[in-house]
Amino acid sequence: MGASSLTRYSRQTILQEIGENGQRALGRSRVVIVGCGALGTVVANNLTRAGVGRIVVIDRDFVELSNLQRQILFDEGDVGAPKAIAAVEKLRRINSEIEIEAVFDDFNFGNAERITDGADLVLDGTDNLHTRFLVNDLCVRDGVPWIYTGAVGTAGMTMNILPGTTPCLRCFVPEPPEPGSLPTCETLGVLNTIPAIVASMESTEALKILLGKHEWIEGKSVLTTYDAWSGEFDRLALERDASCPCCARRSFPFLTEENEGAAVALCGRNAVQIAPASKTNISFPVLAERLGNAGDVTWNEFMLTLKAEGREISIFKDGRAIVKGTDDPHVATSLYARYVGI
Repeated sequence: MGASSLTRYSRQTILQEIGENGQRALGRSRVVIVGCGALGTVVANNLTRAGVGRIVVIDRDFVELSNLQRQILFDEGDVGAPKAIAAVEKLRRINSEIEIEAVFDDFNFGNAERITDGADLVLDGTDNLHTRFLVNDLCVRDGVPWIYTGAVGTAGMTMNILPGTTPCLRCFVPEPPEPGSLPTCETLGVLNTIPAIVASMESTEALKILLGKHEWIEGKSVLTTYDAWSGEFDRLALERDASCPCCARRSFPFLTEENEGAAVALCGRNAVQIAPASKTNISFPVLAERLGNAGDVTWNEFMLTLKAEGREISIFKDGRAIVKGTDDPHVATSLYARYVGI
């Protein structure tokens, strides 16, 4: 380390848990952050300041005014800009001594392997379970550690996943839930402190993994949950599922095209059709109640329509949807994930 690095990281290298050798190890590390929203911006900020040598940030979305309540790398001047690009511009001004790459794209089966090639760790900053299942398949197959993290409402959770050692995501969530069955930030809301808290926990675990100082028990992992409003904190020990389709039976369906939902612009209509990877049978009464505070909702036996953010989302029983008001598949896919919750 040069003199400038010694100064920059002086409060960190003095820690016995890190030291100068640990700082050098962080400088040699490569991390991929999937998603740059409330979770991803906190993780990216923390690891940039900590001196992780190479950071890749991928996100498909644009900055919106409602993001500023909790997504700490953005300000009013970033509204309308791609999140990954706006975030990395800020991060490079924070630490010019490390390599930071922005990828403005959807993280999918077609690019996931290329983006994570050579990564020491993959971090969850995403907003949907489909992408998490893809990350899980990829990391388990390739033996790359990753950290699952989520936050909605006033609560959040995080869990280290060390392939071959701990349970994977599908050990405790074997199959993706039906679209519309889980709350999202748009339907339940989010307290702006909870993503910062659990993402900081995720950042700490990331440093421990990169330094080889994480604690683990063979065949077990700890799911840590915290509710910022009630102050309730819990740690649940999870065991590997001997029949897990992913880490036990080595089946990786989310790395195939058949399990990738399609987003196709409809010519001349300023609309995009979203076809989820698997068909379902959405309960419109349940989804309508969930979306009640998100916008204007109407439904009949064939279709549910949500009008929000100047756009209209028509959702069909099998999970297919048409997003009107944009011809950009990235925007449409983000809106679908945000409100329907794939």
